[in-house]
Amino acid sequence: MALTHNLGFPRIGAKRELKFALEGYWKGQGSLDELKSLAAELRQLHWQNQGALDLAPVGDFSFYDQVLDTSFTLGNLPERVRGFHGDQLDNYFRVARGRSARAAEHADCCGGVAAGEMTKWFDTNYHYIVPEFSADTEFALDPSRLLDQLAEARAQNVNAKPVILGPVTYLWLGKAKDDSDKLTLLDRLLPLYSQLLDALAEQGVEWVQIDEPALVTELPGVWLQAIDKAYSFLAGTRVKLLLATYFGTLGENLQSVAKLPVAGVHLDVINAKHEVGQLIELLPEDRVVSLGVINGRNIWKTDLDATLDWLEPIAAQLRDRLWLAPSCSLLHVPVDLGSEEKLDAEVRNWLAFAVQKLDELQTLQAAVNNGRDSVAKALAENKAALQSRSESTRVNNPLVKEAVEKITTELGQRKSAYAERAALQHGNLKLPRYPTTTIGSFPQTREIRAARLQFRKGELNQAEYVEKMQEEIARSVREQEALGLDVLVHGEAERNDMVEYFGEQLDGYVFSQFGWVQSYGSRCVKPPILFGDISRPKAMTVKWTRYAQSLTDKPMKGMLTGPVTILNWSFVRDDQPRSVSCYQLALAIREEVLDLEKAGVSVIQIDEAALREGLPLRQSQWKEYLNWAVESFRITANGVSDATQIHTHMCYSEFNDIIESIADMDADVITIETSRSDMELLDAFDNFKYPNEIGPGVYDIHSPNIPSEAHIVQLILKAAERIPAERLWVNPDCGLKTRQWEEVIPALKNMVAAAHTLRVQAK
Repeated sequence: MALTHNLGFPRIGAKRELKFALEGYWKGQGSLDELKSLAAELRQLHWQNQGALDLAPVGDFSFYDQVLDTSFTLGNLPERVRGFHGDQLDNYFRVARGRSARAAEHADCCGGVAAGEMTKWFDTNYHYIVPEFSADTEFALDPSRLLDQLAEARAQNVNAKPVILGPVTYLWLGKAKDDSDKLTLLDRLLPLYSQLLDALAEQGVEWVQIDEPALVTELPGVWLQAIDKAYSFLAGTRVKLLLATYFGTLGENLQSVAKLPVAGVHLDVINAKHEVGQLIELLPEDRVVSLGVINGRNIWKTDLDATLDWLEPIAAQLRDRLWLAPSCSLLHVPVDLGSEEKLDAEVRNWLAFAVQKLDELQTLQAAVNNGRDSVAKALAENKAALQSRSESTRVNNPLVKEAVEKITTELGQRKSAYAERAALQHGNLKLPRYPTTTIGSFPQTREIRAARLQFRKGELNQAEYVEKMQEEIARSVREQEALGLDVLVHGEAERNDMVEYFGEQLDGYVFSQFGWVQSYGSRCVKPPILFGDISRPKAMTVKWTRYAQSLTDKPMKGMLTGPVTILNWSFVRDDQPRSVSCYQLALAIREEVLDLEKAGVSVIQIDEAALREGLPLRQSQWKEYLNWAVESFRITANGVSDATQIHTHMCYSEFNDIIESIADMDADVITIETSRSDMELLDAFDNFKYPNEIGPGVYDIHSPNIPSEAHIVQLILKAAERIPAERLWVNPDCGLKTRQWEEVIPALKNMVAAAHTLRVQAK
């Protein structure tokens, strides 16, 4: 009989309860006990949601990030946060965001610190806190978090399967802060993993899920050897290990995985269906085969009949050795479609969120164990929903398809080379050396959010809402002029989200009410649902930008989100190649770029924060993706005249290995995140002479800490060692939407002062 289990459940809550509790605590509006109590309530509810499973995950809940949880479990704390005398959870928040909730209480010894570096979790929009290593790194096990959650689960009669991040992937994800080889730390790490597994065995745990997603990448030979070494070392533990891989194929690593002394292997069938047969053939006959048959990263209903067509013979072959699960943790999808009361009814019928995906899993289990007749009604409903989607006239637009077919290389080419454009732009804009700007958004205040809510409820009419947003735009312009910034932005008061805002105005999208997913910490996003062919019915940003420009004589940037980022940060249709959807988006945003230029906007920023995020996990597959991704950006941006300065922005992306593709985008100015990495991301420019202008972020907007003028000067001087000073901009590393004005003003004041200091030094 096939069993069911889950690799992980969303932890934020169906209505973002964890987000609001965390932010309240950080602001001093709630106690630590209240925060922990809310977390326990969420865990209990989530285990109830998973009650029909044969095994439910324990340890997948996190207050901020599961990789940071692992660092604390292993005692791998950065030197700067050791010796903290408060609650360990406050110290945890110091690593995550640079400050605890009670920084003032601990100012004598343990105030604000540099937050841990943050980057993308494989090819998802989730961010993790990067582990820090050195040759002197020592580990000290603290299993209390996992054991406490296990005790909670047991008290609620949950058949628990603890979930931990594997030792090799943990090292793979981290960074050595010196010249040491982080892989040499494996010998120090493995005894702690053995102790942790023994501690779980003492509590009567039978199965432990140990995640090694690094195995879906092209691992160097020494890292594959490390996998073999690690699991040979752990083979003597008293628990059964389910080695979990996800997000991709095992490829050349498959044979090595099949030989590991583990009790079972989980394979992401959504990405690696073709590897199922080979894995079964290679695994010993006593090993469990866990198949991720439900897509854990997208929200479309599974084709249950088609899945059963290939799954039933496997179930007959494996019998009790077969486990069924989602492809990966459900962290990447919203919690419950049942919360959606306003979602487009037709499209809603095509969707499945986390709770509904577990229902699909139960249907598949019943079908393979008891026959399809036992779930005939569920299968019939699923078939009808899929047929409705395939036949819907709202999905396919012949005019859009025709426009994509007519795309030529000329659409993506600027009229002149960068050097010629730059001379014209500098003459027109008359900017000083080290020009200052921001990335686009300013604080989304309580007043802005209240006005948006009133407008949605019909308590404000269109004219009243526009008036309130214009007041906020005017405030942003005044503040920027007072600060002395060189290129201004309108502040994006009218925008709920950098992707959702555009999706709401494009045909082919629908929107959920509670379709939130975690991006990092308390930051949640509500990805638009791209269900059909994309077109732009009317201009989306021109009126707001034109109004902002009317308030100042300084250049005002038009602010847009690029096609690749809109694609990668949406729930994308799965019935056509992603490249086709991206080209459709490129044509739509191109129209907006050209309308901004016609309105007199001379600087236009097209954010591609998620360009690298979409890279396939195997480098051998990068070229195809980068070809259509870069071409899509160029189609969007390059219809303008030479006098129009095109900016793009990328955040929290390790792009050293794709720097040539970024140069191929041919943006006049690129702004990037570098502050948390202490300019390490600029190492790419040691061996590659980036031809255009660049703004390395000098202000970490994801931390409440305010950077000093001296620190910013130091960062820019470090950048100037690689980029000619005449091509350097000074800017934050991301938008300021999540910060408060009382944090933003002094930080930007220091940033502008640093630019002035640099100009004086340059004379």
